[in-house]
Amino acid sequence: MLDYRRMAVFAAVVRHGSLSQAARRLGISTSAVSQHLRALEQAFGVTLVHRTTRKLTLTDAGEGFAAHCLAMVSAAEQAQAQLQLAHEAPVGQLRIAAPVGFARHVGPALAPLLERHPGLDLHLLVADEMIDLVEARIDLALRAGRLPDSSWTARRLCAFDMVLCASPSYLAAHGTPRTPVELASHRWLGSPRDGAGVALTLGSADGATVAVQVTPRVTSNNQFSLQQMCAAGLGIAAMVRPDIEHDLRSGRLVPVLPGWTLPAIPILAVTPQRDAQPAKVRHAIAALQDYLRDTPGAHA
Repeated sequence: MLDYRRMAVFAAVVRHGSLSQAARRLGISTSAVSQHLRALEQAFGVTLVHRTTRKLTLTDAGEGFAAHCLAMVSAAEQAQAQLQLAHEAPVGQLRIAAPVGFARHVGPALAPLLERHPGLDLHLLVADEMIDLVEARIDLALRAGRLPDSSWTARRLCAFDMVLCASPSYLAAHGTPRTPVELASHRWLGSPRDGAGVALTLGSADGATVAVQVTPRVTSNNQFSLQQMCAAGLGIAAMVRPDIEHDLRSGRLVPVLPGWTLPAIPILAVTPQRDAQPAKVRHAIAALQDYLRDTPGAHA
């Protein structure tokens, strides 16, 4: 196997014109440079340089070998610069996974970052289910709520307020709950839980808490679909405030029991590795935090 270190030393001798200059640049002794050079010549059975006390001259074989050694060192320096660039500036393809409800925030949040860095591309995988980040080659996954134990690293971006809501048509047909206890008698929409009910804990402004058990009649693993069915009058749902802000303002949905609140849901940035995050991931997380800071219904 070729000794690439000795080839790099030879390239330094050629580049700087002397053994002593190459030694200073490499941080080793002149005798060490001479030994590397002698070892190369002995390994290939050729003379690479003619050395005198005043001058160093390449042989014909040395000139041909030097061109390739210099190209090797140049390629290594470019590779190192590329890694440094990946550490300092966001480049390459950024692969993000996000649930359907949150995916709408990714574009607006990262648009300024993509505008500033033309070498950065974005691939967004929209899926509500948990996926294997390594298998799907995901750089950054956005998740809501608690995560199952794993080797992945989760960083809190913010928390989203949760809102009990329904359409005006549903409330007109089935009545408006006045107390948390009345919620149990209403139709509910929610995520599938193998037929199990959902425990809601509501808090009031005076510090009181009430736990209510409800069983969804309509379920979906897609939050956007639940939002649409809620707006269509199929029942009451607990929705993430930023997802339904437009529907609340337009009147398609109205809050239920506005004097009571649900626990906020944490929004997490999940990465498959803990250390040495590439610049594209660090910058994306920072851009998401900046965007979410001004999003209605989001808070630290």
